[in-house]
Amino acid sequence: MAKHHSFASDLAALWFQAPMVIAARTQAMAVAAITGSATDYVEASRMVTEKMAAVAESVVAANVALVKEGMSAAAALAAGKPGSAAAHNRIAAAAVRPYAKRVRANARRLAK
Repeated sequence: MAKHHSFASDLAALWFQAPMVIAARTQAMAVAAITGSATDYVEASRMVTEKMAAVAESVVAANVALVKEGMSAAAALAAGKPGSAAAHNRIAAAAVRPYAKRVRANARRLAK
């Protein structure tokens, strides 16, 4: 079962682990350029495909969260209540989560 992280821990993963992943992948690409290693070329290809998948997943998650929050806001307005300021955080968290998930996985995999 997937472990759910908070918005703060997702942002921390992007802040601290993303530079480590970038450094490891940059090193792998430099080695591939020198040695011509097929394994390192696979890593470069994986980097691109993972980013495309993360973007697609992020857009879908943000849109789903936006629709959910929009329905809640409409119901609140109909009931005469003000909207929730936390709705923005939930939408942002939904958009960031796919990136953070991949950064965590890549940091674990590349640290080996």
